[in-house]
Amino acid sequence: MLPRSFLSFAGFVAIIAGTFCPLLRPLRLFNWNIYDLNKPYGIIVLVIAIAGLIALIAKANTIVKATAWTSLILMVLLLLAAFMKVHTAFSFIPFKGISAALSRMIKFKWGWWVLFAGAVAALIGSRGREKNVQYQKL
Repeated sequence: MLPRSFLSFAGFVAIIAGTFCPLLRPLRLFNWNIYDLNKPYGIIVLVIAIAGLIALIAKANTIVKATAWTSLILMVLLLLAAFMKVHTAFSFIPFKGISAALSRMIKFKWGWWVLFAGAVAALIGSRGREKNVQYQKL
């Protein structure tokens, strides 16, 4: 396996592992992973990562690039959605000080690093790959 292929492989495996890592810790009581945040979105991220692994094994370079870009875009969208959700979760409380204090009690965890590192590694590993060239004997 080429080093770039290995980097893409490690990236897609990190995305799969990152879906089970803690992403948010609401009110310091328990941890939420991607499936606790939004189960259908987590399944889509998992399917994209598995499709990237299958394309990597099948040497379908364009599909590997597409799944790498898709996974990075999905991670950015998930982070934006989580950030917006955290800052508007307690907006129903009429007292702004209390709602801000409760919003500060929701902490982002280390699982975000795993997800983004996996997406970036898959993207870097997929870049610069050319089509498979078959050499002919003259």
